[in-house]
Amino acid sequence: MNILSFKKLCLIFGATLLFTGTSIAQGDAEDQRTSFGIRAGVNFQNINGKDGSGDKLENELATRFHVGVQADIPIAPEFYFQPGLLFTTKGAKNETINLEQPAPSDLNISYLELPLNFLYKPMLGNGHLLLGVGPYVAYGIGGKAKFEGGGTTLTQDVKFDNTVTLPEVTEDYYVRPFDAGANLFVGYQFVNGLFFQLNTQLGLMNINPDFEGVPENDSAYKNTGFGLSVGYGF
Repeated sequence: MNILSFKKLCLIFGATLLFTGTSIAQGDAEDQRTSFGIRAGVNFQNINGKDGSGDKLENELATRFHVGVQADIPIAPEFYFQPGLLFTTKGAKNETINLEQPAPSDLNISYLELPLNFLYKPMLGNGHLLLGVGPYVAYGIGGKAKFEGGGTTLTQDVKFDNTVTLPEVTEDYYVRPFDAGANLFVGYQFVNGLFFQLNTQLGLMNINPDFEGVPENDSAYKNTGFGLSVGYGF
């Protein structure tokens, strides 16, 4: 699937959600209406897994961010389907210099992300408790990889492909374009619409591409992270 197909999928998905949300809202009580919200926050991201030798990756947390929109579509009393669209940045830091398998000292990858969560939203005090879980899919759109060592610094653009030739590797840093995984979050929404939530995310797809002319190896790079969001529901 290329980026044009991904954009078409987003448009179809958005139109379907708008139609579904409007239909449900018209048939539900006032406290079970479809609502929309905006949110932004900080991510603490890492890339876990193993390198080409099968050894565990020794990366460190990197501070990133996210911003986007979401909708709460009622499906049952106190239960909602919560899709969204986020611009989010992920990656990792690595201060270990390995000349045989060099890793970026700072990897920053930008994604457009579609979370598809199921939300339990009961009353608690004057507001609502937020408990959510669900999958996400994401498409890479940019980023930077910084390599530091020996008193020199090299910065490469992050590019996206499933299979890469060796000459391309020397010019840019490549990862697979698609990512997918699972979300889990807990939070609280006040009666005025303001909400806070703690997010955790587990990537389930290997984002490391294949390299032409290189024997298959055991490498598996997966995005993981947690973060804090603040938002407002309309």
